[in-house]
Amino acid sequence: MRALPAALCCAAAIGAGAAAAADPLAVTEIAAGVYVHAGAQAETSPANRGDIANIGFIVGARCVAVIDTGGSPAVGRALRQALRSVTPLPICYVINTHGHPDHIFGNVAFKADRPEFIGHAKLAAAMNARGRVYLAALARVLGPEAADAEIIPPTRAVADTAVLDLGGRRLNLRAWPTAHTDHDLTVFDESTGTLWLSDLLFIERIPVIDGSLPGWLAVLATLRGQAATHIVPGHGGVTRDWPGASAPEQRYLEQLRVETRAALRARKTLQEAVDTVGGGERGAWLLFDQYHRRNVTAAFAELEWEE
Repeated sequence: MRALPAALCCAAAIGAGAAAAADPLAVTEIAAGVYVHAGAQAETSPANRGDIANIGFIVGARCVAVIDTGGSPAVGRALRQALRSVTPLPICYVINTHGHPDHIFGNVAFKADRPEFIGHAKLAAAMNARGRVYLAALARVLGPEAADAEIIPPTRAVADTAVLDLGGRRLNLRAWPTAHTDHDLTVFDESTGTLWLSDLLFIERIPVIDGSLPGWLAVLATLRGQAATHIVPGHGGVTRDWPGASAPEQRYLEQLRVETRAALRARKTLQEAVDTVGGGERGAWLLFDQYHRRNVTAAFAELEWEE
């Protein structure tokens, strides 16, 4: 695998932010023509400028598809610089796998390239519902670096499946039922067997439920049956261990479902469930304390209406 020159250390002083933004992100060619940048396993902060998700691009003979763009305009510009250090081909597609801020706020860096912005059929509605909140939160955290941030909705929606031709290279896109969110999209590169799962798969960092717990388990069961050579998760290292790499996430989600149902049967309150469900998973995940209690709350609210 070939790595390109790294960007400035993400812990550089904020005063150096403008200079750092001009440097390309470090990307690794994980398979022929497939380039991935690994985001930090952290929350968005001034130190990392929102560079916390796995993002990248795929190069065909005719043009390039970008898959997710990072958590700030600066990260998007650095990704574009990395792309331009690889190829001068036009950027014909920017694919957003879902609408969370760490995956979409670099879109603006590609606006002048006039690509098709592609997402799940429900992505535009999600962006419209939360965009203002996401922009305000980014401004609070990043200050002036968020000044040119904007929400760029898809110009092309995928309701079921779609095929993109990059020239001698086909990407198969699939829109999923509600799982991590209600608008998850995956990308499969036929040429290399690379399956870009984004946040349908978390490795090391705790999964975050913003859709449906049973739905996510159902989607994951289907995905585990798909053959793939390279797997790109939304967070954590790229892997060839499939479906093995999904086992920890599946275990966590199943444990959450089992223990939440037990709490409901025992007529525990939401607070009692939040305080007790899933505690045994604490040592298994990064950012557990930041997200696990929210996951229990989401699971409780959903599962209490089961028949």
